[in-house]
Amino acid sequence: MALVSRHPASVLAIVRRYEAAGFRAWPAAAVHYDGTWVVRLTAGHPAKRLNSVNPLDPGDVQHIPERIGRAGRRFDAYGRPLTFRISPLSGPVLSSHLDSEGWSTFAESLVMRLPLAGTQVDTAMDQIPLKDISRFIGAALKVSGSDASLRPGLSEIIGAIQPEAGLFALEEGTEPLATLICVHDGDLAGLFEVATDKSVRNKGHGRNLILSALKWARLRGAREAWLQVEADNAPALALYRSLGFDEVYRYHYRRPPET
Repeated sequence: MALVSRHPASVLAIVRRYEAAGFRAWPAAAVHYDGTWVVRLTAGHPAKRLNSVNPLDPGDVQHIPERIGRAGRRFDAYGRPLTFRISPLSGPVLSSHLDSEGWSTFAESLVMRLPLAGTQVDTAMDQIPLKDISRFIGAALKVSGSDASLRPGLSEIIGAIQPEAGLFALEEGTEPLATLICVHDGDLAGLFEVATDKSVRNKGHGRNLILSALKWARLRGAREAWLQVEADNAPALALYRSLGFDEVYRYHYRRPPET
């Protein structure tokens, strides 16, 4: 019996494009394949997207329990909780299996896109990305309020990005106000780690930095911006929608019940 996805092939093709761009832009330290399941693990950084199983074909549903077991052993070896990242490419059969096994669902996120022609990017301030990775990471950790222990892992991730990566920081004197990473990959410009210091939020710093980064990427040939944002991050969603970003698809994470 043929397995039919809930999404038409044209939609799945678009999702595959962004999923592939996301893997290139935010690379995991170790990548394993089990059929079309991509198992991504990163000892140096706990981010879910760097430590998750990513199924990429709705029809790849053979031997699900055995494959989950294999993935679980890999995650155990890294000291990470077994986590599946469920996009439209995962398909209904796998989701139904996880439902039947009592897996939890959490952290729904949106993938959004913005065509760069004729947008607010035209009037953005020109800004040159930082060349000093250490300086950028220091600013990014401070702005996001992240623990300094993430510095080595973040440095490793940035160093492993294969497409051109622009490291952007908006500073006032020596104080960072906002930071982000813009990954230029062909006609796509992906925005990652967008953050504004909590003491200066709602003053337009994040908006200005995003527009400057997208102007930089467009000058290099990017025609479309894209990003990932958690569905419950209302301030970020309001900002992105005001810039003209539209939702493309959603994904969420799942974990097995605790034993």
